[in-house]
Amino acid sequence: MNNLFRYMSVFQKYLLTACMLMPIQTVFAHGDVDGSRPDKCSKGLNTNCGGAQWERQSTGETYKGFPNGQGGAPGQGPIDGEIASGSNDRFAPLDAQTATRWNKTDVSDLNISFTWTFTAPHPATMYEYFITKNGWNQNQPLTRASFDSAPFCSINAGNVVPATGLTHNCVIPPGKSGYHVILAKWTVGDTPMAFHKPIDVNIEIGPGVPGMKKIGTILPVDTLLPGDSVKARAFTSSGESQTYTVSTTIGTPEEGMQEQWPRILAKKFNDTQTLVKAGKPQADGTIVPESGENDIYAAPASLITHYEIEKDIKENPNARMAISALPAENKLTDGKYDLKFTVIANPTMNVEATLFDAANKAVGTAKGVVGNTGAWLDMAIRSQPGLHTLIATGTTEDGRTSRQSSAPLTLTGTGEPQKYDFVFPDQLKSYKAGTLVLQPKNGKIYECKPGGVSGWCTIWTQSATQYEPEFGSNWQDAWIAK
Repeated sequence: MNNLFRYMSVFQKYLLTACMLMPIQTVFAHGDVDGSRPDKCSKGLNTNCGGAQWERQSTGETYKGFPNGQGGAPGQGPIDGEIASGSNDRFAPLDAQTATRWNKTDVSDLNISFTWTFTAPHPATMYEYFITKNGWNQNQPLTRASFDSAPFCSINAGNVVPATGLTHNCVIPPGKSGYHVILAKWTVGDTPMAFHKPIDVNIEIGPGVPGMKKIGTILPVDTLLPGDSVKARAFTSSGESQTYTVSTTIGTPEEGMQEQWPRILAKKFNDTQTLVKAGKPQADGTIVPESGENDIYAAPASLITHYEIEKDIKENPNARMAISALPAENKLTDGKYDLKFTVIANPTMNVEATLFDAANKAVGTAKGVVGNTGAWLDMAIRSQPGLHTLIATGTTEDGRTSRQSSAPLTLTGTGEPQKYDFVFPDQLKSYKAGTLVLQPKNGKIYECKPGGVSGWCTIWTQSATQYEPEFGSNWQDAWIAK
């Protein structure tokens, strides 16, 4: 008898070892949707989540069948109250449900996207998105009765293996607001299982359009004139789309008014496009163009990501601007002079005037707003006697037109005393980069060039004059005329 027990003990030992070495059949079809309750556990936005903190992809796996069935058996779906965990004790904390337990994603648009991350993808037959009923009990565990009986968004997956990053564009049913739970369901094709992922959202929908997303705004900026045009350029992720680009040309001054042309462009959208509309959403879901600001909405099928508004503004051919009067005499005193002159413009322009000497160096500037009655401009000048040129440029206040006027101006009197360090060639060996010398042969000032060539400024004798300012054959290699 003892031998019998001994042999049975040995048999049990080897049986246990054999069982431990046998492969265990496990289904590795795992994935999660971004922004879900377990996803936020993994990111620290939700806390005290149990194993979901490290295995978000494994949560909510249980039998297919939701929203039908009683749960807990093939084809019966999840057990009520254990939908988030899939009845897995490691993920049981996910089944807790109160109005404040979970971090919520703010939703301000009826259009919503869901993106999936797969760690071990298997063929999928269907993706479905359910949402809690209006008036659902936020402080009771999730059950079938918590949700609308039909999904608000369904995607036939074709029983193919999905790629991670798969995104579904859906539309939240009208009338949902405040805290809701969206249940994302992924039905696996080659197992009896499905994944159930709760997404906690706070819905605050402003005026919107079911099935369309706001992707741009037509702002009432600038007054346009007849002949001007405005274009709404459409862009997809691949670049500009001519198919959905809309433009209009202003025909009358009234159409070009700042509050009116956005309405006209919005109407052009609605008259020519089916997947893109512009205006303001109405209670019945329509979009009606209005005076002032108008929004642009696009259906996902258009693939449009955004719009850019471009204006083609024509120049005003009747615009005029001119320097109308200059003093008869303009006399410098020690190189300084206050010039007063008039400019006339029609329509009103922002004018900037600059005085240039014979070397095209600016020696004075003045600015002012000038209308058709003219305006005096006052310019402080620092220069030397000689011929100068006064140039005035004007731009209309709307920025669409520019004009230019010029006039010669001779300055007389005495120039600003010239500053220099030496009279050439005094103290020749002390010249260095930046040294200023007066050339007595012509009364002009020259500066020794910077850099490695500055040494050439010190090269001069009665018989070696190649670097003498102005008069040497290579003087410009060493000097700069001031």
